[in-house]
Amino acid sequence: MTDRSGTDRNLFEALREAFPSDLDSIAIETDSGLLYSWRDLDRASAMLANLLQGLGLPPASRIAVQVEKSVEAALLYLATLRAGHVFLPLNTAYQSGEVETFVGNAEPAVVVCSSCNFGWVSKIAFSAGSQYVFTLDDDRTGSLLQRASLCSDQHTVVARRGDDLAAILYTSGTTGRSKGAMLSHANLLSNALVLKQYWDWRTPEQGGDVLIHALPIFHVHGLFVALHGALINGSKMIWFSRFDAHAVVQRMAGATLFMGVPTMYVRLLAEPALGKDAVRNMRLFVSGSAPLLIETFTQWRERTGHTILERYGMSETAMLTSNPCRAADGERRGSTVGFPLPGVELRVCSEDGRSLAPGEIGGIEVRGPNVFKGYWRMPEKTREEFTGDGYFRTGDLGLIDADGYVNIVGRSKDLIISGGYNVYPAEIEACINDMPGVAESALVGVPHPDFGEVGVAVVTAKPGVVLAPERIVADLKARLANFKIPKRCFVVPDLPRNAMGKVQKNLLREKYKGLFAPS
Repeated sequence: MTDRSGTDRNLFEALREAFPSDLDSIAIETDSGLLYSWRDLDRASAMLANLLQGLGLPPASRIAVQVEKSVEAALLYLATLRAGHVFLPLNTAYQSGEVETFVGNAEPAVVVCSSCNFGWVSKIAFSAGSQYVFTLDDDRTGSLLQRASLCSDQHTVVARRGDDLAAILYTSGTTGRSKGAMLSHANLLSNALVLKQYWDWRTPEQGGDVLIHALPIFHVHGLFVALHGALINGSKMIWFSRFDAHAVVQRMAGATLFMGVPTMYVRLLAEPALGKDAVRNMRLFVSGSAPLLIETFTQWRERTGHTILERYGMSETAMLTSNPCRAADGERRGSTVGFPLPGVELRVCSEDGRSLAPGEIGGIEVRGPNVFKGYWRMPEKTREEFTGDGYFRTGDLGLIDADGYVNIVGRSKDLIISGGYNVYPAEIEACINDMPGVAESALVGVPHPDFGEVGVAVVTAKPGVVLAPERIVADLKARLANFKIPKRCFVVPDLPRNAMGKVQKNLLREKYKGLFAPS
């Protein structure tokens, strides 16, 4: 029998139960001034769910969506859950070759795209066996809404067990071929409930939190952490279709929560209006999806009086760790991702599987109700990534310090083994980032005929600063062991990033891989 009070049920059912009693109160206010009530969310998601059900799709069909951010796109996600199907969000930056790979692998029954992309997306979709292709634009137009407008606004949620598949997220692919992470209803609901408690979300009865939602919704951070967080708490959202630093600062007076990636915080710090008065009503700032520079962490605290809460998660696991929200639970420490969340077991292990002592660097392994079911249609890869006792090998390198804080030092695939010595890029990057005039750096390993692999530093300068690569290398030699020193250093205008702000080191490795090739 399904447990209707726990996580063994359809995720949408739990989100809907959390809506406030006053369904006519405002749930979402957009940056263009549109207002959506909780009743609007319920009715619109019902109409979209009825549309999907009316198509006669097989149970748990994949619904692939590549559209610009809009409230209607979020409603389509809720409708997919409500109808018992599987949501497949695709990054709007993906080009035809990438979309062809994902659609061919997932074989969605329905594909939804922007009108301007209908021509090429529909060819890919129909070639892969998709039955339906709809359009959805960020101005509330498109064939999807036209068809849904003819459907009933009453809908009974399709029963699902917690272990049933709710979403497939293709990993960002910064280090290799993308894989489809399968997340269940229970994975996502358990994580939402834990974060609601750990981050002290305030219910409407307690005065209510208001979330500024400025993240994309094709990714864990915006779709699951931010959207689920507001919905499971019945909290209003101030909705930005695209991040606008100036506009976000202006809206902080009417909000209490903001979630962003590090580049957003850098841009917000560049806004003259950002200060303690602008954030006077804010309760919590959360950062994730990429490492936050300690300089940004410190500047934010000095400028606003708030300490950013950093956390750690993955497409395969949703959130795993978090710095404390409540002062009673400890301080928020920059350059750490805090403690394992309640219910999450986390350990650091050597390559031979031995658990390491505090301070020792190794592979991070995790286990818990939030950890995914495996990779879509990749059973062998799934088995490889789990230990015999059920821990998922994250691929991240880190350590747990003496106080229990988790520190991420890089991806295992980013580890550089030079002349038999392990070189951890995060250590060298931290030293470079501390140098005057440096904005940010990335260290990558490239082939070398003598050492096997050596480090190459790629650095960006702060505005108006001219950096000398040889000076950077010389300064490192005064601070680090010789085997850690990059063999070359380049100063560039920008580092390549994916849509969530992560530096794409695979592109840097590709660019510089021939530096030391024999002539």
